[in-house]
Parts: sequence; structure tokens; C-alpha cells
Amino acid sequence: MKTTIIIPARLASTRLPEKPLADIFGKSLIMHVYQQATKVASAAEVIVATDHEKIYQHVIDHGGKAIMTSVNHISGTDRIAEVAKDLDSDIIINLQGDEPLIHPQQIEDLIILMNRSEVYIGTQCIAISDPDQLFDYNVVKVTRDYNDKALYFSRQAIPAVRDLGYDKWMTKTAYFRHIGMYGFKKETLLKLTSLAPTAYERAESLEQLRWLQHGYQVHCAETNYTSIGIDTPEDLEKVRDLFFREMFR
Repeated sequence: MKTTIIIPARLASTRLPEKPLADIFGKSLIMHVYQQATKVASAAEVIVATDHEKIYQHVIDHGGKAIMTSVNHISGTDRIAEVAKDLDSDIIINLQGDEPLIHPQQIEDLIILMNRSEVYIGTQCIAISDPDQLFDYNVVKVTRDYNDKALYFSRQAIPAVRDLGYDKWMTKTAYFRHIGMYGFKKETLLKLTSLAPTAYERAESLEQLRWLQHGYQVHCAETNYTSIGIDTPEDLEKVRDLFFREMFR
């Protein structure tokens, strides 16, 4: 099945102004992500979906492919759907535009999952080993059934261990952090954009809960790959430091 990777990118960012264009050793954040995506052999094309001419022109000027979208989208899913509706692809990968260290094989693994006939929405998770992450509301947790279908996503630590203090929870059960890269069968993606917001989504501010509450299955495969998302100036400096170390290894 034909696969297209779409990277949603908007210029406005509260914590890091013009984040997609942030410089990391002579290359912008968005182009670092774009070039990692082009290393994915099973993807037919990579497209940046953006709401701003500045990002559009930057990607084009650096040899990439970009498409302008509406400025009114409230989520990356809506933004990529606007682009996807005019493509002849069967599978759409929504790749976050703020992870310049994303490993191409991690994207390949998601595409492999999406090529299964029974999978219409796919994503990934990784085991939590740091207790601080377990109780960090910025780290989204996921529980799954025995077939790797998501049961629930939450900012809370789930499942709770009733009879033990928080510091003992990780000794009794495994916990998994959700990784916010998604795969969609194209027709499913287009249907998701018409769904009404739900109570769980509003409570947790997690879009994927809308899909679950409307009855869609989300397959969530475990991965061993880790990456760093850039949301703040401090995150940007951390990633620059990692790039610097890699350059002089």
C-alpha cells in the first residue's frame, strides 16, 4: 500500500516562537525532521503541511515538499487530513515536526503495523523506567489489551495499584508512555475529522480519546526507540547539545 508521511507544522508557538524554523547547527528543526523522514524507504513521499507562508517557502527553498493549509485547524490531525484528502495514498503517517532525532526505523515499524488489514489507526508506546515520568502530567500513559489495542490514554498513571504507595507502583506492573506519532488508513483519517469532541477528550486534553469514545480501535505497538520532542527553549538547547556531542564523537 502506498504511504505518505505528512509533517504538520504551524508557525505560532507559545513557548518557543517560530519553533519549526529554530536553528540546529545550520539546519532548521523542520528540515531535520523532514530529512529523517526521507530516509524511510517504504514511504512514497514526505510533505510538510503548514499554515504559514514562511514555513512553506523555507521547506521549498531547501528542496522539500510543502502544502499550504487552512489557518483554522485546531489539531495536527485536521491539518494532515486537509492534505491527505487529495492524495492517492492508502496510508498516512502523521509525524510530529518537533522531533529531529526521530529514527527512520521507528517510522518504518509504524508503517509495517499499518499494512496489517485489521489496523486502521496505529501508534506506538515505550516502557516507562523513570518514576518521575509516571506522575508527570505532560507524559501521556496508555494501557492496552492482549492484542495491543489501546484501552485508554491518560495523563494520570494507569493502572493504579490500590494497596501500595505511589513509590511502589512500578514494582507491581508495567507502565507505558504513549509516543505521539500516528498512522491512519486514509479513509479512516477523513472520517475522524468529522467526529464531535467528547467528554474524555475535554477532560484530559487528548484527541485520541475522542476516537476511542466514538468506537474506533487504536493499535499501539511497543517500540524501543526514544526521541526528544522540542517544546521549550530548554528542550532546544538539550537537543543542540546532543547534536554537538554526536558531531565530535
